[in-house]
Amino acid sequence: MPIALTVLVPGRSVCACRRENGDRLIMNIHEYQAKELFDQFGVASPQGAVANSAEEAAAVAVSLGGGKLVVKAQVHAGGRGKGTFKNGFQGGVHLGDSPEKIQELAASMLGQTLVTHQTGEAGRLVSKVMVGEAVAIDREFYLAILLDRETCRPVIVASTEGGMDIEEVAESTPEKIVREFVHPLAGLQPYQVRKLIKTLGLVGDEAKQFSKLIKNLYKLFLACDCSMVEINPLVVTKDGQVLALDAKFGFDDNALYRHPNIVAMRDETEEDPREVEASKFDLNYIGLDGNIACLVNGAGLAMATMDIIKHFGGEPANFLDVGGGATKEQVSAAFKIILGDPKVEGILVNIFGGIMQCDIIAEGILAAAAELELAIPLVVRLEGTNVEQGKALIAGSDLAVISADNLNDAAKKIVAAVKG
Repeated sequence: MPIALTVLVPGRSVCACRRENGDRLIMNIHEYQAKELFDQFGVASPQGAVANSAEEAAAVAVSLGGGKLVVKAQVHAGGRGKGTFKNGFQGGVHLGDSPEKIQELAASMLGQTLVTHQTGEAGRLVSKVMVGEAVAIDREFYLAILLDRETCRPVIVASTEGGMDIEEVAESTPEKIVREFVHPLAGLQPYQVRKLIKTLGLVGDEAKQFSKLIKNLYKLFLACDCSMVEINPLVVTKDGQVLALDAKFGFDDNALYRHPNIVAMRDETEEDPREVEASKFDLNYIGLDGNIACLVNGAGLAMATMDIIKHFGGEPANFLDVGGGATKEQVSAAFKIILGDPKVEGILVNIFGGIMQCDIIAEGILAAAAELELAIPLVVRLEGTNVEQGKALIAGSDLAVISADNLNDAAKKIVAAVKG
């Protein structure tokens, strides 16, 4: 992940798995699951547990011994506290001081759809809440460990401006953000921990607590093959505790085979069903808001295809990378996923045949179009290995497929066909 401050927070985390720069699938987890990992690795956080019903929420409140507690809706989206439920209930984060109040609050959230600035108008259905200790906050900080692609190193990002959008801090007061790059072989060094402590203005026992927390957090980052661990806010309480109050995780799916316990945390109900289906066929798919679907091989080519559709006045409906060695079956599955979006009014196929052969792709395209009785415009641009055979197959078919000579030509044709 490039350390551009526009991407330091999880961004559009409305689905359990998201892709960064269009080419890597990143798995996210719920807050209560993040707390479970914190407990496993000794990262200090308030006590709490998940509840699936209002009655369970009350039971958790009793187990925590009463006092001031917090109830948090569990969805993969930021801005929960300022969100609105479609039943009119305001906010996905509330305080309560008795099991009865906690039960009442949980009942108002569970089974309801929460809309935040990250979910869009559709919102997210709340099926779980987390009940935890409410702490009296003295100071708030931002802390994250990310993977920097440019240096191929983990980087720790910290700021005294916790609880705020880090992009806003970066834009208005960039001097309040510090980055500490960690050598992948040498690991986190004591002098780096001291620099972070000084940046955050911690002294005495607070500094000792932070030192233990950041060391354990870095161990967690490495052990779980994380792409991101973000704590916002990291807090110092009025009684001097240093605690991770809220967390977001990202895991590189290329390493998930090593972590069946983390894979088990995946919540497909938080994902776009089309993305879930695409993952079954090893297709990289993200649904967008436009009406021109794209089927492309290669992440860079897919991004360029979406850009040129926009350039000629169209709106891409998806990012779909079928990879470098897609089969006819994968192409057919890709078409079915594309056509599952009711907004799609046209399809642009843009294939560069390297490892992939254009004639094989053409066969898959024609088979899928015939099977699905395609009734919307389809523009195909092929280039590379066996391109002439592929073009001949398309030209000789009885299907209304529009052939294009290059990417500019293809984008112009699909935009015109959809608008026409």
